[in-house]
Amino acid sequence: MAGKSALITGITGQDGSYLAELLLSKGYNVYGLIRRTSIDSTSRIQHLLDAGKIELLGGDILDQLSLIQALQKSGAEEMYNLASMSYVKASWEHPVATADYTGVSVTKALEAIRAVNPKIKFYQASSSEMFGKVQETPQKETTPFYPRSPYGVAKLYGHWITVNYRESYNVFACSGILFNHESPRRGMEFVTRKIAYNVAKIKLGLSDSFSLGNMDAKRDWGFAGDYVKAMWLMLQQDKPEDYVIGTGETHSVREFVDLAFNHVGIKDWQKYVKVNEKHMRPAEVELLLADASKANRGLNWKPSASFKELVAMMVDSDLRLLKNESSDNRH
Repeated sequence: MAGKSALITGITGQDGSYLAELLLSKGYNVYGLIRRTSIDSTSRIQHLLDAGKIELLGGDILDQLSLIQALQKSGAEEMYNLASMSYVKASWEHPVATADYTGVSVTKALEAIRAVNPKIKFYQASSSEMFGKVQETPQKETTPFYPRSPYGVAKLYGHWITVNYRESYNVFACSGILFNHESPRRGMEFVTRKIAYNVAKIKLGLSDSFSLGNMDAKRDWGFAGDYVKAMWLMLQQDKPEDYVIGTGETHSVREFVDLAFNHVGIKDWQKYVKVNEKHMRPAEVELLLADASKANRGLNWKPSASFKELVAMMVDSDLRLLKNESSDNRH
């Protein structure tokens, strides 16, 4: 087949599904690595599978041989490593598994590239959680890291091993230090989706309250569809470099809640939302704010969706989802 080939690990996730769509729109042959034993739902990419547009390859990011075979079978010229234990709270419950799946797996991917074809370009999904207890605001590529969770620590290992392979073996390997990015495809365990879904339920009279943790935590939230474009752009450059990707705006969880309720015409939202200690993290990251000026300049990248548009998009999507479910139940 004509066109470049790309292999995406974590293709069933939010970012993987948007990235697959983007690459297909650019004429790529898209392959995804999926665990043979995976309970991961393919719902986010089902429309692509049904249309025969992507091919899934069985494997595991901790199994060196399966990574090598996937690179060989796909003939990938680009590899996007998006697979990890991606939920910060769960990383406290499974710190060793997080170290393996989020950290060590990156080395295995880079070793697989060296074994198959050192010219394969590699994208590593780094995270703003590596900044953790922030040492300066806003955070840019040169800001010192201070992770505050097993997830952040594991991501930092993945980040630095990528730098080491780039500098030691001349692999075209780069990391995107992505700040929080959300979408209607976000998993229910994430606070943004939890808010959007529950606000939609309350609006439709299906629920009368829900509980949240720290309402004052602030994040730099963007739209995932914009962020996968930055991943692709990084691998199209003449030389591999790392980039911070974010909106440069920070908003609290409370603001997200306020906008979501306002969007459905509910002003007195306080009576629907309870704060519950059990949703608090052992070590909170209070403020994340991106300085993406390097990406603005070097990649000509800017986010397209505003914070308000993002919240509206997520709430509207969940309203449609819940209406469809209830009409399905009636039939």
